[in-house]
Amino acid sequence: MSAITIETFGCRLNLAESDAIVREAERVGAAGLSIVNSCAVTGEALRQARQAARRLKRERPFARVVVAGCGAEIDAAAFAAMPEVDAVIGNREKRDGAALARIAAGAAPRVTVGANSTPPASPAIADARTRAFVEIQNGCDHRCTFCVIPLARGPSRSLDPAQIVADIQRLVANGVAEIVLTGVDITAYGLDAPDAPRLGGLVRRILAETPDLKRLRLSSIDSVEVDAELERAIAVEKRLMPHLHLSLQSGDDLVLKRMKRRHSRADAVRFCERARRARPDIAFSADIIVGFPTESEAMFENSLRLVADCGLARAHVFPFSPRPGTPAARMPRVPAGIARERAARLREASGAAWAKRLAQHVGRAAPILMERGGIGRMEDFTPVRLDGVAPGAICAAFIEASDGRELRGRIALATRRPSRDHERLLNGKRRRSAAGRLL
Repeated sequence: MSAITIETFGCRLNLAESDAIVREAERVGAAGLSIVNSCAVTGEALRQARQAARRLKRERPFARVVVAGCGAEIDAAAFAAMPEVDAVIGNREKRDGAALARIAAGAAPRVTVGANSTPPASPAIADARTRAFVEIQNGCDHRCTFCVIPLARGPSRSLDPAQIVADIQRLVANGVAEIVLTGVDITAYGLDAPDAPRLGGLVRRILAETPDLKRLRLSSIDSVEVDAELERAIAVEKRLMPHLHLSLQSGDDLVLKRMKRRHSRADAVRFCERARRARPDIAFSADIIVGFPTESEAMFENSLRLVADCGLARAHVFPFSPRPGTPAARMPRVPAGIARERAARLREASGAAWAKRLAQHVGRAAPILMERGGIGRMEDFTPVRLDGVAPGAICAAFIEASDGRELRGRIALATRRPSRDHERLLNGKRRRSAAGRLL
């Protein structure tokens, strides 16, 4: 059987869905597919998807090239016009085994998009030894003026909590150490389903009913939607990892208003302060757009100061990309050169904050979950390079150095059945020497 290949662009939800696509294609015997699971957040993401489709056709000329996902939903005609592309399918069809089988057989319509509001039969689950992404929610009810994702994904839909827990239990039983809850707007979880808990209740249920789960993470959250139960979970659930990625987008109130965001600058700062008081070891990262239409230098400076005011460990910086059909695309543009210059300054501030965060870990011991390639992750998601530990193992390591991008560690202990001393470290029951060094 000819292999199925897939390239994924965009969010963690797309990563989870790509795994589900491959498993479904293999289940129905849909061989000989080269799939691009596309993103539509920026024009650059669409360009990369087109580039990937051309390359896949060159590399596997006899395979059928399929462009799927959000980019396919938003720009179906452009992808269909590409001679390299054999089929364009939307967010529902990409996980439909029958649709994939028809494409592999050459019997499907060239373009099948637009039914994005239909929820999947079950969560998308990315099988892995170390970390697995589990979809808990899809779609979005908000209408930020720069964003096309609600058009590509449809309204917010929360998946069944019992099914989510059951799938996580299966993954953990298969040796997965860390679960990442993902979706388009996960802090909206439960708002569309009266019988479902909010996100905080779901987190507490997962941890209570999956005692063998070592680590639970959240993907990007909207801080203004965080419910009281989730704030309590951040404070008391030690298996809920102390890293939050925030959808902030700007640090200026007028820009936030023009974006139709639901929080103010002060809301974002207050949330970070509350979370840090509840969990002093917590790390924050955030998405920030620069060069949004009408953004002045003073408005940009407010975003620049957000790195310090929120205590961000790092910022993911995006120069504004106008998306056709959105209100922001009709607003007065900031010159591209100015947007690039602002992006460079914000990335420089983010780099300095990241280097500072890394330096704070040097000389300490920490539990590390190993991934592939000799890289592991601390609980706050900081990368640590270690030698001699298999992927999926949790080890205790002493942090020896930082190069400003990642840490270098030395193994203290590595085991799947930790000793009492090791377990004390992994559970956060740490003691300090008279000199103040963490032991």
